[in-house]
Amino acid sequence: MFMIIFFSAMSEQEMETQLSLTIILSATAVVVFLYWYLTSIFSYWEKRGVPFIKPLPVFGNVADYIFLRNTLAESYMKIYKTLEGHQFGGFYSGSTPNLILRDPVIIKKILVKDFNHFIDRNLSYVEKVAPLSCNLASLTGSCWRKLRMKLTPSFTSGKMRMMLPTIVRCSQHLVSFLGESADDNHILDIRNVVSNFTTDVIGSFAFGLEINSIKNPESEFRRMGNKVFQPTFITSALRCLGLIFRPILKLFRNPIASKDVNDFFLGIVKETMSYREKNKVVRNDFLQSMIQLKNKGKVDEDLVSSKDDHHLTNAETVSSSNEGEDEPLEMTDTLLAAQCFIFFLAGFETSSTTISCCLHELAVNPDIQERLRKEVDNVLIKHGGHITYEALQDLKYMDAVVDETLRKYPPAGILTRFCTKDYKIPGTNVKIDKETSVIIPVYAIHHDPKYYPDPEKFDPERFSDENIKISTKVYLFTFRRRSKDLYRFEVWPHASQSQPDSSPVKVQVLRV
Repeated sequence: MFMIIFFSAMSEQEMETQLSLTIILSATAVVVFLYWYLTSIFSYWEKRGVPFIKPLPVFGNVADYIFLRNTLAESYMKIYKTLEGHQFGGFYSGSTPNLILRDPVIIKKILVKDFNHFIDRNLSYVEKVAPLSCNLASLTGSCWRKLRMKLTPSFTSGKMRMMLPTIVRCSQHLVSFLGESADDNHILDIRNVVSNFTTDVIGSFAFGLEINSIKNPESEFRRMGNKVFQPTFITSALRCLGLIFRPILKLFRNPIASKDVNDFFLGIVKETMSYREKNKVVRNDFLQSMIQLKNKGKVDEDLVSSKDDHHLTNAETVSSSNEGEDEPLEMTDTLLAAQCFIFFLAGFETSSTTISCCLHELAVNPDIQERLRKEVDNVLIKHGGHITYEALQDLKYMDAVVDETLRKYPPAGILTRFCTKDYKIPGTNVKIDKETSVIIPVYAIHHDPKYYPDPEKFDPERFSDENIKISTKVYLFTFRRRSKDLYRFEVWPHASQSQPDSSPVKVQVLRV
């Protein structure tokens, strides 16, 4: 009996030893694997001879953004400055290698001349989960190209001219509201007021609705529009995790908007289109262009063309494979509603942000404000007191003020392009592999003293006709009317995530 007990005790001891040994070997194997994995993926740029920033395990080079210490634009600005002296450089979002561009010449080649290598943005397209995601910003390849060609006539100067009465009408509502507020000595959050104004303008032009958010800021349309820019905690967490581990975005198929937002905007477009078709109602707005696409397969051309539209008519010089090019693109109600939605999304937040920042700068720079006011007064006198399309063309200093606002406060702090086929960077031996994300740090370039001396100073003279003529600098991202060859540098709705925080300024409205 003693021998049996001894044997059992020895067996248990051996089992414990074997278990401990197994745990140690497994842990060692995991450590070795992680070391091999991290060193292999984090050697991606080093193997290719590309200057890069040493990453942190798991987070790569975006830890400051993940832990909310910086906005995404500020995080990329830090990377941009660290790579000073180089035309481009590598960094890591988590374990994913990305390339950031610093040289405006290379940026222009990638965004314009060699655009056919970078037509995608690597955004989620989940039509079944979120119908409004099948928009021009999210579509890829031949679907994007065919839709772009069909939508191009919607943005000619003639179409923009027809939009002006809508803007003027909404502006009159804004002026009336500000006058009443001044009479009552109200303190206004001008950011909210401007957001209501842009909601009215874009809502009217994109959806054909008279919203009047200025008088009714709690309208359902305004509430749903705001909801897009107020992501839930889960949505924000998924976006952060997706930045360091990209498959998460595909796994959870995170839509651009929640289901109730999708249903709301989809319902509005379908109901309005149905009403117009049944009652033969025609309006000069973007939704009417979508109805033409549905019924005719194309948008009617303007009766009067303009030399300013050559950037649109020549937009589709992008070469590509013929895969899928012969298949027609079905103009469904869902597809058309998605274009109205992205038109609203891209115009609402970016426009309100730009106007708010511009008003702030005019408030703290009274000399600029006075000069701009005199120009507006003189132009209105010249055009009989009417705000016309021709009158807007005469507002040269206004152009410069808006350009400088876009420089200092770019609505999109970064632009992202996804390499769709291998690309060799001109003048180098570096090849950008297919499926590599390329980052253009707009905010960082706009605040680089190399291109804009004293970048924190608000100086519209940077964009005066005289300085533009003598300047040798490259102004890439100001979306100027004169830079027609750069019109394809679209701004899409990620401003709240990409732009450094600029809290609204409380100002008192006074009668002047």
